[in-house]
Amino acid sequence: MRKTILVTGGGGFIGSHLCERLLLDGNDVICLDNFFTGSKDNIRHLLSHEGFELVRHDICFPYYAEVDAIYNLACPASPVHYQYNPVHTTKTCVMGSINMLGLAKRRRVPILQASTSEIYGDPVVHPQPESYWGNVNCIGRRSCYDEGKRCAETLFFDYRRQNNVKIKVVRIFNTYGPRMLPNDGRVVSNFIVQALRGEDITLYGTGEQTRSFCFISDLVEALVRMMNTGDDITGPINLGNPVEFTIRQLAELVIAMTDSKSRIVYHPLPDDDPAKRKPDISRAGEILNWQPAVQLREGLVPTIAYFRSKLGV
Repeated sequence: MRKTILVTGGGGFIGSHLCERLLLDGNDVICLDNFFTGSKDNIRHLLSHEGFELVRHDICFPYYAEVDAIYNLACPASPVHYQYNPVHTTKTCVMGSINMLGLAKRRRVPILQASTSEIYGDPVVHPQPESYWGNVNCIGRRSCYDEGKRCAETLFFDYRRQNNVKIKVVRIFNTYGPRMLPNDGRVVSNFIVQALRGEDITLYGTGEQTRSFCFISDLVEALVRMMNTGDDITGPINLGNPVEFTIRQLAELVIAMTDSKSRIVYHPLPDDDPAKRKPDISRAGEILNWQPAVQLREGLVPTIAYFRSKLGV
């Protein structure tokens, strides 16, 4: 059945791919974005689609529309961007969630919250299952995002308990692919941009800290499957690729795949930077029948090609 679906943050990296998928599935899509980190270039090819509507709006302020489902993706998600205006980041997480949950409550429709692996902080449990409560510094530079997302999860579950809102909460681990911003400070985009420009590859600390990298198409598939579960499935559910790499291994792979002459250089580790990050996705496998299909080397091919065209190199 054709639905009208609201995607907040729809002009962003993940949001634009999700809008594309929802349109392909035969839905009408309202893309809501204030373009703080999103870009019209990400959704320009969708503007002529009869089922696509673009609205410039900040979810810190209420928004009203006749919709059948809501994906709440709006929030700066990289340290460079969420630390630029930390108060607004927290407002987006908290006030934005209240406004979108209010809309879901009035419309009696399901709402999916794009939460994050950052709610686990610098974990002392590895890999991280959804039952782990995390190890988060509540007053550090990353706290606006970490604690903002934690509070958003609280709001989602309280709205369900108090108002019977149909919620879905997913915790997204490192995701990469075309349409990432070149200057977003994330490790994949940083390394690719530096390698293509022949600049030094910047590693923080020893480079032995680990991450797990999920390709965008795999994540979008999981988001859609989560939204299509029954009302009794609320999450939280981890979404990510459990194959773990050190940051140094990623740097070496990017240098090899770009045939770059870049050198690896080391800088001090930023405050509260997690030493390990790996999702336990057993719950996603059981509930969504989902696991990532695209491995890192395969996913880096279109990602590097995107950045080559973006940078003109």
